[in-house]
Amino acid sequence: MADKVLPQANIKSPNPVRVMVVDDSAFMRFAITQQLNEDPELQVVGTACNGNEALQLIPQLQPDVITLDVEMPHLDGLSTLREIMRKYPRPVIMFSSLTKEGAGETIQALILGAVDFIAKPDNRLDIRAEMNDIAAKIKAAAKAKVKTAVARRRYPAASPEQEKSEKKVRPYRKTTPVILIGSSTGGPGALNEIIPALPAGLTSPVLIVQHMPSGFTRSLAERLNHISPLKVKEAEPGDELMVGQVLLAPGGFHMVFDENERVVLNQKPTVHGVRPSVDVTLNSLHQRLGKNMIAVILTGMGSDGTLGASILHTAGGHVIAEHESTCVVWGMPRSVVEAGAASEVLPRPEIAKAIEAAVRQMTNN
Repeated sequence: MADKVLPQANIKSPNPVRVMVVDDSAFMRFAITQQLNEDPELQVVGTACNGNEALQLIPQLQPDVITLDVEMPHLDGLSTLREIMRKYPRPVIMFSSLTKEGAGETIQALILGAVDFIAKPDNRLDIRAEMNDIAAKIKAAAKAKVKTAVARRRYPAASPEQEKSEKKVRPYRKTTPVILIGSSTGGPGALNEIIPALPAGLTSPVLIVQHMPSGFTRSLAERLNHISPLKVKEAEPGDELMVGQVLLAPGGFHMVFDENERVVLNQKPTVHGVRPSVDVTLNSLHQRLGKNMIAVILTGMGSDGTLGASILHTAGGHVIAEHESTCVVWGMPRSVVEAGAASEVLPRPEIAKAIEAAVRQMTNN
């Protein structure tokens, strides 16, 4: 294993982020290591060609962040991730293929505790082109809060027959508020806990804006749909606000609403560096619904959602921000709290019930 421990290079930063690269491709290990070591704030301290080797090296190398390939022989990425979260919890970034299967496994990895993911570059040119994004994600991951894996509530997947018979949707009549949930880093795991906890009888439509590139949001919607009483789908142009339904903004598109309150997708410039943007959807809905909304801002980097939440809060709408104690990254909720725009600040296990209570209160007023 000694050859997998890399010698220390000259580093400009006195405290570089220690990175371990786990990939079965020798080319990818070499190329990623070479590129990361050009950044003065990063130091690749070792590499591994499979999960078993990685698990042996982690206690010795003590990396701050691990990049982990989803598809590997002997011990695959998901199995390796489970062991890392159980034995050596620390930030992990997954390298994923852009295939449908790869997207599904990536969503599962994020739910299991991975902080973020990167679409795996195909060659050296792609690696160099993506390196700024990869380096930024590693630096952000180093600051993320990762806890030892704990037993999670298991939601049985609904059969196709159950989904058809039980997941009934009906038109929205504006008698109850619309719920918009915004999330970024750590969001898939948070959504995996909150959405299944919302009851089938919830009388409000639900919308989700999760910062995620194209190709992955459909897998996330399918995952949530299989474990939730509500119907969850990736939003499409023309979709309506429906009670009993959750619409997830597709990656790479802003989701707004027209004068008939139907979904319109666009690829206008990013807002806060992201697309979809929580603020874009919040502001579009506010123009149509006024204060008749509940905004929920979950874990994530940056400040997306703060402007929209502030406008909504001032108008008399309800805003819930996730508490720092359960956030992977307390960025977006913190921004909302510091702007004075939060009606409630709650840990993740309390958010679903708080949404129900807010719906009842706003419906009865």
